[in-house]
Amino acid sequence: MALDKWIALVFLVFSLIYGYSAYTYQLLPFERHMAFLPNTLPMVLSVLGVILALIILISPKLENGSQGGKLGNMSLSNLHEYKIGQALALIAAMIFYAVALRPIGFLTATMLFLVGTSWILGERKLYIMLPVALIGAGGIWYLVQQVLGIFLKPLPWFMS
Repeated sequence: MALDKWIALVFLVFSLIYGYSAYTYQLLPFERHMAFLPNTLPMVLSVLGVILALIILISPKLENGSQGGKLGNMSLSNLHEYKIGQALALIAAMIFYAVALRPIGFLTATMLFLVGTSWILGERKLYIMLPVALIGAGGIWYLVQQVLGIFLKPLPWFMS
């Protein structure tokens, strides 16, 4: 079986487990009569994940010369051609972001995350990365804090 089929199979199992846990989620008494339940979106996401995984699993394998180019030739034998180091660096950046969010604040952690991940992905122009990270982090903080009314600690622990 090709690598993309194995990945789809793992994604199918994950979606089924996620859907089961969302379906069996115990609602609180006041949540039972809400129009949009806390488990509605997770159930929709799991159904979409199952559908997409099944499409990949059922679809026929592409021939070497047909459409798809390199994507049609995914296999474990040419695994060294994929950017696994870049993917692992992005996962490490996500973990660092989650750990650093409380101590250094939302604005600083988000800006570092955006600049760091864009650097990992190949952008090297700081004069582009810094304003984009500042506008992105500031805009998200403003929407969540001021518009939605959800408190996000914007600054590091020693400044607030």
